[in-house]
Amino acid sequence: MGAQLRVYKRRIQAVTATKKITKAMEMIAASRIVKAQRKVAASQPYATELTRAVTAVATGSDANHPLTTEVETPTRAAVLLITSDRGLAGGYSSNAIKAAERLRERLASEGKEVDTYIVGRKGVAYYGFRERKVIDSWTGFTDNPAYSDAKRVAAPLIEAIQQETAEGGVDELHIVFTEFVSMMTQNAVDARMLPLSLDEAAEESTRKGEILPLFEFEPSAEDVLDALLPRYVESRIYNALLQAAASEHAARRRAMKSATDNAGDLIKSLSRLANAARQAEITQEISEIVGGASALADATAGSDK
Repeated sequence: MGAQLRVYKRRIQAVTATKKITKAMEMIAASRIVKAQRKVAASQPYATELTRAVTAVATGSDANHPLTTEVETPTRAAVLLITSDRGLAGGYSSNAIKAAERLRERLASEGKEVDTYIVGRKGVAYYGFRERKVIDSWTGFTDNPAYSDAKRVAAPLIEAIQQETAEGGVDELHIVFTEFVSMMTQNAVDARMLPLSLDEAAEESTRKGEILPLFEFEPSAEDVLDALLPRYVESRIYNALLQAAASEHAARRRAMKSATDNAGDLIKSLSRLANAARQAEITQEISEIVGGASALADATAGSDK
């Protein structure tokens, strides 16, 4: 019985140590969420105004540009998938991967070949294990992305959209990331970055009561769109990276809180089992003492006769 009690005590010590680790990770993730939320809020106005500027240029001219012009029969699309570099975040990465798989199936059903680009070790590992082709990948910054990281990711995508499809280029750019809604809600979404849907952008501005500004183009609308194209793609990717980072921290905090709570419940259960084993051990010792005393008394009474 003593051996069983020692087993319970060792398990309680191990679970207690794990609980301290998960609690620390929960607190770290909670502190990082606030910083990530601030970065998302700070990046939003620039992205919004840039989209308005692109929409104004495109609607105010008849320029034929890959930023705004739909291909009549698109045959190739690029998909950027944003996952995490680290685990212990619940279903964060798997939900993004599932959303990318659904998008891939939809694009394939439309007759489009899909080129995949991945951010994060989890996505790279998923595609590598299944031996699927990945055009390019980036790792090491998913929990704290900088604008320079967004520029590195955007560079090959911009090059692909500017090339002819026959030369390895693409007709569309899509992005799959986890949108940060609240501390408890994060949704894996897919969005088309290019070509920009002018009708949706104009409708969004109208819904907000905004009036698109009028511009004079110098030297031409094409040159303006050429200058805005990399900025637009970079800002969209940067905003998606920031939202994904905030979502990752929120998912990790939630997962670590659940692990901490489960560890606490397990410690209570093991403590009850350890107390029961200790009580049984004490009861057995008392029974042995009483039995020994009774046998000694019987033996003494027999010798007196």
